[in-house]
Amino acid sequence: MEVGITIQHAYEKQHPWIDLTSIGFSYVIDFSTMGQINRQTQRQRRVRRRLDLIYPMVTGTLPKAQSWPASPASAASPAAPPCSCPQCVLVMSIKAAVADGGTGPLQPPAARKNMPPPGAVKLPPQPGPGAKPLDSTGTVRGPVKTVPSQAIRRQASSTPAGVIAGSPASPPGTNGKTGRVALATLNRTNLQRLAIAQSRVLIASGVPTVPVKNLNGSSPVNPALAGITGILMSAAGLPVCLTRPPKLVLHPPPVSKSEIKSIPGVSNTSRKTTRKQAKKGKTPEEVLKKYLQKVRHPPDEDCTICMERLTAPSGYKGLQPTVKPDLVGKLSRCGHIYHIYCLVAMYNNGNKDGSLQCPTCKTIYGVKTGTQPPGKMEYHLIPHSLPGHPDCKTIRIIYSIPPGIQGPEHPNPGKSFSARGFPRHCYLPDSEKGRKVLKLLLVAWDRRLIFAIGTSSTTGESDTVVWNEVHHKTEFGSNLTGHGYPDANYLDNVLAELAAQGISEDSTAQEKD
Repeated sequence: MEVGITIQHAYEKQHPWIDLTSIGFSYVIDFSTMGQINRQTQRQRRVRRRLDLIYPMVTGTLPKAQSWPASPASAASPAAPPCSCPQCVLVMSIKAAVADGGTGPLQPPAARKNMPPPGAVKLPPQPGPGAKPLDSTGTVRGPVKTVPSQAIRRQASSTPAGVIAGSPASPPGTNGKTGRVALATLNRTNLQRLAIAQSRVLIASGVPTVPVKNLNGSSPVNPALAGITGILMSAAGLPVCLTRPPKLVLHPPPVSKSEIKSIPGVSNTSRKTTRKQAKKGKTPEEVLKKYLQKVRHPPDEDCTICMERLTAPSGYKGLQPTVKPDLVGKLSRCGHIYHIYCLVAMYNNGNKDGSLQCPTCKTIYGVKTGTQPPGKMEYHLIPHSLPGHPDCKTIRIIYSIPPGIQGPEHPNPGKSFSARGFPRHCYLPDSEKGRKVLKLLLVAWDRRLIFAIGTSSTTGESDTVVWNEVHHKTEFGSNLTGHGYPDANYLDNVLAELAAQGISEDSTAQEKD
């Protein structure tokens, strides 16, 4: 907060730039370019002034004017003391310890609470120009600064792994050359050894683990960054233990053909897409007639399809159905009322498969089918258990859909569509409820409701095969993406999603096995 107030005051006084060295930070803020310049490395970063933040009514410390070029970026900066903020002090001390070859194990906080740094008296740092006198332990006493000095004391007492035993822990500000090795030159082996030692100490002391990734170097992020992240979190007083992240497990261990078995109670082991169409010769009016009851005296309310009053003619202006625009009908099961003219138009814009879905409550009349492109569904048992279901085997489903040309029921007839990520492997527990879900998924596959052609919400690609509102579990041995196990509510959730598509236990009796 002190830094923010100081910069704000300088900005309000229309200073062209401000040097933060006097409050412990080796930066210059150039207001003309809105840039921050590191006085040691000359690295520049952009800064932004937030207008939505309210500063407290306190007085900040405005640094004294210093000799600095009119354009800080145009000239080399004079030698400046290193930054004395808590993070930089800690990082510089670790770098100095690594450079001195100290790689011993870290001691628990209780063991070194009152222990002076070994070797601090015997090997005091060489005093540089303007060095401060040494105290009784051989540690340099820095200038008294309200915010930085208090923060340093706090981090020194709360950091369980900030200093390596056997190395001096004096602040880097005692010598202009101390600890100025660039972060990129840190030895990766030493840094990893430091992180592992820190982890062992914290695990032994019962500190909860906060996973920090990329220690094994398998990710694009440098392992040094993971180590420094853990060190800085420790500096903030947070209990941190570096661990390797859990791995994504998409597939089960290899399974031989002899281990693959058919599922009891389910015939066959594969099924191809079938196409179900409305009976030929029936007009839309004839199809909808069995779902509707005519209303002679319609209520004075809106038709939720055309948004015109039910007492007035339909406002639909598309292709003209053969019914009169002022006729009103009520759906037999849910009781919602619409212009018959609007319902016929809605049916003509759908699959024309002999079914109708109420636009208000989504009640399905007839058998709803989708626009899933041709493909194959395989299903069988494998001798492995899913997380959360240790007492049963696993049902594996394999969906295979090739790319092709869109048909008349698809968004862009005649245009090609892609099929990414096939074959797709999905998993269910071989329990009573898991087999029930499988049987209903077979019905959904036959009705072409598992997939559709549209725009992928993951990649943004259009005219591609996408999932169609029935969630599947595609992770076998993990749940890092939310599409795996354990998930105690998954089977109930997918049953509800299938019911919303008009597929329930009664549907299995209607379908041919």
